[in-house]
Amino acid sequence: MGKRLFLIIFAAIMISACNNQPGVRDVWTKEQANEWYKQWGWLRGCDFIPSTAINQLEMWQAETFDAATIERELGWAEDIGMNCMRVYLHHVAWVADKEGFKKRINEYLTIAAKHRISTIFVFFDDCWNPTYAVGKQPEPKSGIHNSGWVRDPGELIFQDSTLIGVLEDYVNDVMGAFKDDKRIVLWDLYNEPGNNNKGDKSLPLLQKVFTWGRKVNPSQPLSVGIWSPALKNLNQVQLANSDVITYHDYHSLEDHLKAIDSLKQYGRPLICTEYMARTRNSTFQTVMPMLKAENIGAINWGLVAGKTNTIFAWDAPMPDIAEPPIWFHDIFRQNGTPYSQEEVVFIKSLTSE
Repeated sequence: MGKRLFLIIFAAIMISACNNQPGVRDVWTKEQANEWYKQWGWLRGCDFIPSTAINQLEMWQAETFDAATIERELGWAEDIGMNCMRVYLHHVAWVADKEGFKKRINEYLTIAAKHRISTIFVFFDDCWNPTYAVGKQPEPKSGIHNSGWVRDPGELIFQDSTLIGVLEDYVNDVMGAFKDDKRIVLWDLYNEPGNNNKGDKSLPLLQKVFTWGRKVNPSQPLSVGIWSPALKNLNQVQLANSDVITYHDYHSLEDHLKAIDSLKQYGRPLICTEYMARTRNSTFQTVMPMLKAENIGAINWGLVAGKTNTIFAWDAPMPDIAEPPIWFHDIFRQNGTPYSQEEVVFIKSLTSE
């Protein structure tokens, strides 16, 4: 059996299994997905966290929710023609203060909409630190990329048998509260499942969160982004169950085009929810024009340099300097000046057409 035929058959089986569960809506048809996509035009923006937050908890906890910084920084995004931000949530912030958490989500959405920016929300995440706690978050480690970012739910899911019920309640409550909110583009259910060598250990939660989302049945589509060709079992579930296809690609233009060609066969809208790593030759100048020409959503990592330290590369810590010679991610400094004026002019030339 050919590889492509196997993937198609497997996808059909996975969709059928999902659809046969009582109370679980169908995966959108290709026609539904493409019709939905027409309303948005060309989506372009950033993976966003305010520069004053080191991680998702510091962004969303009541004590450190920084509306003033969000307002200011989304204004800079609007100024260069960005119209969509991808924003991470965290279940522990919800557990600590359920109504306050939803109130702050609404406040964020109100600020973003004021700047003509829509939002992609992310629920779970397998990246960076495996443990977390509410309260004061750690200070950044000098020169270390995302030193304080935390996974969700991390290793706790293997230690606490009651956590799965909490996570289901979390998804139901948050998605249910905003299921018809026109300020939200889509629900990104799980960022990079299988990362940090988890592999197929992430499959049970991945399958469950698709089911939970379909039971809520939001007006927005559901998706989990493809990010590693090596994770075949996870990729098959993601492709079979996503209403629209999202993906990550930090490679050069040539390799990025190959990834797009492999995903076009599914006939669904494509949104690149992570790209742009300057030292890997994934840049605005090389990749963004292609994404626009292909009508693929272009969401780069990072808007304003701050406590996440994502101006430093994942695998190149530089603890002895304040700033690398070439920024890995991010567009602006905290005072609003761009890392590269030439780069900002180029972005605006694409977004103003």
